[in-house]
Amino acid sequence: MVTCPQGHQSDSDDYCDTCGIQIPAAGAPSGGRSGTHESTPQPSSPSDAARAGAESCPVCQMPRAGQFCERCGHSFAGAAPARGPVTGAGAGARWEAVAAADRAYYEQVIGQGGPDAGSIAFPPYCPERSFQMAGDQVRIGRESKARGLRPEIDLTGPPQDPGVSHLHAVLLPQPDGSWALVDPGSANGTYVNGKPVAVNVPVPVGLGDRIHLGAWTVITIREGTP
Repeated sequence: MVTCPQGHQSDSDDYCDTCGIQIPAAGAPSGGRSGTHESTPQPSSPSDAARAGAESCPVCQMPRAGQFCERCGHSFAGAAPARGPVTGAGAGARWEAVAAADRAYYEQVIGQGGPDAGSIAFPPYCPERSFQMAGDQVRIGRESKARGLRPEIDLTGPPQDPGVSHLHAVLLPQPDGSWALVDPGSANGTYVNGKPVAVNVPVPVGLGDRIHLGAWTVITIREGTP
């Protein structure tokens, strides 16, 4: 087990299981990915956070760093991860999230430079993947077997976008049937229609909106099949 630059313990030694940030090789200087954004400061370790009196996740005991637990996705607002038909908030909204690769966004990210700019390649083939938007929350990220985390929108791949955190963003149904997106503190940030999303600030999303994340991933909100 290794420690990432943000202080998380990770079973993977290349990218952190918790926040997705790259873990430098031994003796190499630390640094972010090409075109990435600095993540919000995190406690150096769970024990440090406990000593500081930080709130812990009631499910996995991970110190709280935002509205959603970085380890298991638990919502501190009281909504547990759920799948299946929507009842109450979001009922009747037959929407789907379609993930694909965006060459223009990739070139923009790589053009910003960074230590990994030369090692991140655009996938030669990336089929569209459709995910139903249903439940009390729809998590976007990559599966972590070590922590039993499988987001509803699982972008594990192949092909795999190395800039996507294990818990990168969350879609939340609203009382009027619409949806909002929250970035709980991903390592590399999220964009909605080209505008950056502030950490833990809900952003309304609707049909036709495009969510960019990672090095080349785009998620488009579409009307699903009844």
